[in-house]
Amino acid sequence: MSQKQKLELTWIGKENRPKLEPRILLEDSEKSYHAKHRVTDNDLFDNRLIFGDNLLALKALEAECAGKVKCIYIDPPFNTQQAFDLYDDGVEHSLWLSLMRDRLVILRNLLNGDGTLFVHIDDNELGYLIALLDEIFGRANRLYFAISRSTGTMLAIRSRITTANVIRPAVIWLEQSEETKIPSE
Repeated sequence: MSQKQKLELTWIGKENRPKLEPRILLEDSEKSYHAKHRVTDNDLFDNRLIFGDNLLALKALEAECAGKVKCIYIDPPFNTQQAFDLYDDGVEHSLWLSLMRDRLVILRNLLNGDGTLFVHIDDNELGYLIALLDEIFGRANRLYFAISRSTGTMLAIRSRITTANVIRPAVIWLEQSEETKIPSE
């Protein structure tokens, strides 16, 4: 019998995962916004804007929203080795990968059976991120890249391009499907 093997991205500290306690999200009515009325009976009023630590917020959403989210767009730090007022964009690659992995696993659990994830990233961590997303979501779920050229135009390219062809920034488009969905850990 042959065992099925898979490629895996490894880094220092990959096996270290944070222990997260369940959290409860509280609504701040001063920051909440809802439309004044429904236009149709099918209108949904269930979108949320959450302020705070994103890992803790995702963990709090996981219990209530696992398997229910239709679309997720994330804009993680590009890891350009710069410091900004609100966050440090210059962490070591292995730490960046650990931070991303912890969040992406929860995001995968939040997506419904045919949910879609868009990730905005530049070429600093693009190669690592693609390998990490393939490991978490499955390579078959990677659909497209949308690449922004310096002129500002968007160019949609099939997912099997090489990083040498990438002009920053890029959006990676993944779709979760029941056939390729990985069971929760």
